[in-house]
Amino acid sequence: QVQLVESGGGLVQAGGSLRLSCVASERIIIMGWYRQVPGKQREWVGLSMHDGSTNYADFVKGRFTISRDNAKNTVYLQMNSLKPEDTAVYYCYARNLGASADWGQGTQVTVSS
Repeated sequence: QVQLVESGGGLVQAGGSLRLSCVASERIIIMGWYRQVPGKQREWVGLSMHDGSTNYADFVKGRFTISRDNAKNTVYLQMNSLKPEDTAVYYCYARNLGASADWGQGTQVTVSS
């Protein structure tokens, strides 16, 4: 099981930025992010492949950027132009091809209006 440790959440005003980080305990092919609001299903945000390619949910395109540092087994989520509706717990996930995902503990992001 891959261990994932997230950091970087917090409180920010609407229009501001935050960067989340997630460090994996080993090399992993796919790393990405979900988010969850209490009472709602977990929502996929985006992912990064080991080769650096990325894919995003439509609602974050142009505002969020996922990058990774393979030497550090770390994936980042840069969030710009944040909106109150981006308020959620953000979860890092990681998996290799054909394997189930492992999850981070989650980090709270709160965007005030």
